[in-house]
Amino acid sequence: MLKSLSRFQRSKNRDPSQQWLVLEPNRIEKQYWKDLWRYRELFVILAWRDLAVRYKQMAIGVGWAVIRPFLSMVVFTVIFGKLANLPTDGNAPYAIMVFAALLPWQFFASALTSVSSSLLSGSALFSKVYFPRLIAPAASVITCLVDFAVSFLILAAMMIWYHYWPTWRMLTLPFWLLVVFCFSMGLGLLLATWTIRYRDLTLLVPFMVQIGQYISPVAYSTTIVPSEWKFVYGLNPMVGVIEGFRWAIIGKSAVVNPMSIGLSLVVVTLLSVAGVLSFRAAEKSFVDVI
Repeated sequence: MLKSLSRFQRSKNRDPSQQWLVLEPNRIEKQYWKDLWRYRELFVILAWRDLAVRYKQMAIGVGWAVIRPFLSMVVFTVIFGKLANLPTDGNAPYAIMVFAALLPWQFFASALTSVSSSLLSGSALFSKVYFPRLIAPAASVITCLVDFAVSFLILAAMMIWYHYWPTWRMLTLPFWLLVVFCFSMGLGLLLATWTIRYRDLTLLVPFMVQIGQYISPVAYSTTIVPSEWKFVYGLNPMVGVIEGFRWAIIGKSAVVNPMSIGLSLVVVTLLSVAGVLSFRAAEKSFVDVI
C-alpha cells in the first residue's frame, strides 16, 4: 500500500497566508523493518496456523518428522554404506554420519518449499490487509524448525545407541542452523517472487530438492570427491553446511574443507541479500499480479 504524506508548512520569509504542499517518502517504506517487530504477534499467529494446518487430521502427526529422516538414513546406510561400501568420516558410524547430514538437508528442503510457495498460499490474506509481507515466508519456516527439533531427538538416541558421545563442538550447531535458515530464506524468496509471474516454477522446486540431495554430501563423505572438483563442488552451499554439521556432531574425525565452508558462507550471504532485495522490490506490486 503506497501513500504520500502531505503537510502544509509556513515560511517565516513569506506571507503567513501562503502555504505550499510538501511530499514526503512513504512512511510505510521508511518504517518497514520496524513494522516487522511491531507485527510480531502476527508472526506467531501465522506460524501457529501453519503448524496446525500441517498436522491436522494426520494419524501420525508430528511423527512424520521422525519417520522421514529415519527411513532415509536406513536406506542410505544399506545402499551406500553396506552395498556400495562407501567410506565414513573417521571412526564415526555410517548411520550417524548420514543422519548428521540429513538434519540440515531435511530442514533446508522443507523450508525452501514452504518459503517459495508462501506468497501464493497467502494471496487471500495479502489482498485484504497491510502487514510486512516478509512475515509470511519467515513464519512458514517455524514448522520446519519443529521438525528439525524432533528429528534431533532421534540423533541423540542414535548416539546413545552407538556410544558416540558429543563434544563441545555441538555448541556450534545454532550457527550452522542459522546458515541453513538464511540459505533457504534467500533462495526461497527469489523463487517466491519469480513464481508469482511464472507459475511453472512450482513444479521446479520439488525437482531441485530431489536433485540437490544427490549432489550434496548427504549419503556420502566429501572424501570421495576428486580434488580437482573440490572448488566447483563447494559452490553448492549445502556442502559447507553439511561439513559444518558433521564437524559439530561427529567431532574431530569429521572431514572439513575450509574452502567449502568459506564458499558456502559467501554464496549464502549473496543469496540472502539478493532474496530480500528481490522480495522487497516485488512486494509493492505482487498483490495485483497474484
